[in-house]
Amino acid sequence: MNELFKALNDETRREIMSVLSKEGCLTATQIADHFKMSKPSISHHLQILKQANLVTADKQGQFIYHTLNTTVLQDVFTWFYQFKPKGDE
Repeated sequence: MNELFKALNDETRREIMSVLSKEGCLTATQIADHFKMSKPSISHHLQILKQANLVTADKQGQFIYHTLNTTVLQDVFTWFYQFKPKGDE
Protein backbone atom coordinates (compact mmCIF):
# COMPACT_ATOMS: atom_id res chain seq x y z
CA MET A 1 0.00 0.00 0.00
CA ASN A 2 2.96 2.35 0.65
CA GLU A 3 4.09 2.09 -2.99
CA LEU A 4 0.56 2.92 -4.08
CA PHE A 5 0.44 6.12 -2.01
CA LYS A 6 3.98 7.05 -3.07
CA ALA A 7 2.89 6.74 -6.69
CA LEU A 8 -0.29 8.75 -6.17
CA ASN A 9 1.57 11.45 -4.23
CA ASP A 10 3.12 12.93 -7.38
CA GLU A 11 1.14 15.28 -9.64
CA THR A 12 2.89 14.08 -12.81
CA ARG A 13 2.03 10.46 -12.08
CA ARG A 14 -1.59 11.38 -11.40
CA GLU A 15 -1.64 13.24 -14.72
CA ILE A 16 -0.15 10.19 -16.50
CA MET A 17 -2.96 8.11 -15.04
CA SER A 18 -5.46 10.69 -16.29
CA VAL A 19 -3.99 10.55 -19.79
CA LEU A 20 -4.18 6.76 -19.78
CA SER A 21 -7.78 6.82 -18.55
CA LYS A 22 -8.75 9.11 -21.45
CA GLU A 23 -6.53 7.72 -24.21
CA GLY A 24 -6.29 4.05 -23.29
CA CYS A 25 -3.24 2.00 -24.21
CA LEU A 26 -0.17 4.19 -25.02
CA THR A 27 3.57 3.88 -25.47
CA ALA A 28 5.92 5.91 -23.28
CA THR A 29 6.61 8.20 -26.26
CA GLN A 30 2.89 8.81 -26.77
CA ILE A 31 2.52 9.59 -23.06
CA ALA A 32 5.56 11.92 -23.17
CA ASP A 33 3.88 13.92 -25.95
CA HIS A 34 1.40 15.17 -23.31
CA PHE A 35 4.16 16.59 -21.08
CA LYS A 36 6.99 19.10 -21.20
CA MET A 37 9.62 16.81 -19.74
CA SER A 38 12.20 14.34 -20.97
CA LYS A 39 11.28 10.81 -22.02
CA PRO A 40 13.59 9.33 -19.35
CA SER A 41 11.62 11.28 -16.71
CA ILE A 42 8.35 9.87 -18.08
CA SER A 43 9.87 6.38 -18.02
CA HIS A 44 10.87 6.89 -14.37
CA HIS A 45 7.31 7.91 -13.47
CA LEU A 46 5.90 4.94 -15.40
CA GLN A 47 8.22 2.59 -13.52
CA ILE A 48 6.91 3.86 -10.17
CA LEU A 49 3.31 3.47 -11.39
CA LYS A 50 4.09 -0.08 -12.52
CA GLN A 51 5.69 -0.94 -9.16
CA ALA A 52 2.47 0.20 -7.49
CA ASN A 53 0.46 -1.92 -9.98
CA LEU A 54 -1.42 1.18 -11.13
CA VAL A 55 -0.17 0.71 -14.69
CA THR A 56 0.49 -2.46 -16.64
CA ALA A 57 2.93 -2.82 -19.54
CA ASP A 58 2.47 -5.11 -22.52
CA LYS A 59 5.24 -5.57 -25.08
CA GLN A 60 3.94 -5.82 -28.64
CA GLY A 61 6.77 -6.14 -31.14
CA GLN A 62 9.26 -3.35 -30.48
CA PHE A 63 6.80 -1.24 -28.48
CA ILE A 64 5.67 -1.40 -24.86
CA TYR A 65 2.09 -0.27 -24.32
CA HIS A 66 1.00 1.06 -20.94
CA THR A 67 -2.54 0.73 -19.62
CA LEU A 68 -4.22 1.93 -16.45
CA ASN A 69 -4.87 -0.99 -14.09
CA THR A 70 -8.44 -0.27 -13.01
CA THR A 71 -8.59 -3.38 -10.80
CA VAL A 72 -6.13 -1.85 -8.34
CA LEU A 73 -8.06 1.43 -8.38
CA GLN A 74 -11.28 -0.41 -7.58
CA ASP A 75 -9.54 -2.10 -4.65
CA VAL A 76 -8.33 1.28 -3.37
CA PHE A 77 -11.81 2.79 -3.62
CA THR A 78 -13.24 -0.20 -1.75
CA TRP A 79 -10.58 0.24 0.93
CA PHE A 80 -11.39 3.98 1.24
CA TYR A 81 -15.10 3.26 1.39
CA GLN A 82 -14.67 1.33 4.63
CA PHE A 83 -13.86 4.66 6.35
CA LYS A 84 -17.19 6.22 5.37
CA PRO A 85 -18.99 7.49 8.49
CA LYS A 86 -22.06 5.49 9.51
CA GLY A 87 -25.31 7.09 8.37
CA ASP A 88 -23.82 8.72 5.24
CA GLU A 89 -25.89 6.73 2.80
